[in-house]
Amino acid sequence: MARAYLDHAATSPMPEVVLEAYTEALRSVGNPASTHAHGQQASELLESARERIAGALGCDAAEVTLTAGGTEAVNLALKGIYWARRRAGSGPIVLVAQGEHHATIEAAEWLRDSQGAEVVWLPIDADGVLQPSTLSRAIEQAGAENVTLISFLWVNNEVGSILPVAELCGIAEAAGIPSHVDAVAALGQVPIDFAASSASALSVSAHKIGGPVGVGALVLGRRTVADSLLHGGSQQRARSGSQNVAGAVAFAAALDVALGENGVPDPERTARLARLRDRLVAGVREIDPSAVLRGTSTEHTRVPGNAHFTFPGCQGDSLVFLLDAAGVSVSVGSACQAGVAEISHVLLAMGLTEAEAAGALRFTLGADTREAEVDSLLAALPSALERARSAGLN
Repeated sequence: MARAYLDHAATSPMPEVVLEAYTEALRSVGNPASTHAHGQQASELLESARERIAGALGCDAAEVTLTAGGTEAVNLALKGIYWARRRAGSGPIVLVAQGEHHATIEAAEWLRDSQGAEVVWLPIDADGVLQPSTLSRAIEQAGAENVTLISFLWVNNEVGSILPVAELCGIAEAAGIPSHVDAVAALGQVPIDFAASSASALSVSAHKIGGPVGVGALVLGRRTVADSLLHGGSQQRARSGSQNVAGAVAFAAALDVALGENGVPDPERTARLARLRDRLVAGVREIDPSAVLRGTSTEHTRVPGNAHFTFPGCQGDSLVFLLDAAGVSVSVGSACQAGVAEISHVLLAMGLTEAEAAGALRFTLGADTREAEVDSLLAALPSALERARSAGLN
């Protein structure tokens, strides 16, 4: 029997149509910055892909800076906007929600440790959500003139909760503060409209929706200024370096598959995914009534492909190992921390104790996830739980 893959939040398999578009683009010759015919053909491919990416994200093509992944996009947003704002006389405070991806956390800590930033961590609630009242209070306490940047997730990448992005960005905009939204976990799961969100910058990654690894984008609003991390050519706004034509083409193709012609996740596809997720949730609860579903639980406040549980008396890493041996791939959380034995900072920020957070397990589904894969998980889980509890938390 084929292995069950329930870790789409880490990376999602590349559909055949995307692979075909990718390999065809790899065959093209020419640097898009060159003025000869080969270069201009490459430029046409690149800019056509950029237009499609922009359409999917609800922004103008001129606002799309292609990057080497979500991590670079996040770093360019935080560091670039911070530097530009500080040169313009803004204060040193950076407001960052707790429970963010490590790309945001470590970029903010680097700004604090080497660039003189004062990072203020904004508490999240028990569902992993930054509440608008918390952001408003933080701005009032800091003084808007002292805040150079605000950063938060669109969707919590571990527990799947959807944040009230438009309201949060509106608060930042009213205070005259740029907001960066990490939308990596949101892409393909919820509709993204950059213009309607009032965000100043937004980060996305291709491989979360079946595009290639090492391809991403930072959307920078027309009025948002960001200094470059990389210098040497000025090929893009706020980013130098020869552009990855094939990567852009594959990213656009993956968005076409994930979003379709309307630029939003297909309702039927989303409903099927939610039904499969709900079946998984019901099956886990039947197997282990003590398991706790983390994150928001209502239809419109949780992405359809995420089910995150904590299992009392277990180590999440042990469950991952035991399920893997049974042919089921799952995770304890962000793949960027894979292999690092530590308790989830997201769950701790949500108020869980270390003992509660130790038993975390994240199941994430994709558009092509089969019912048989959920069946494989539910068949393997009872034995894995029994063995993990026998091993205990030590």
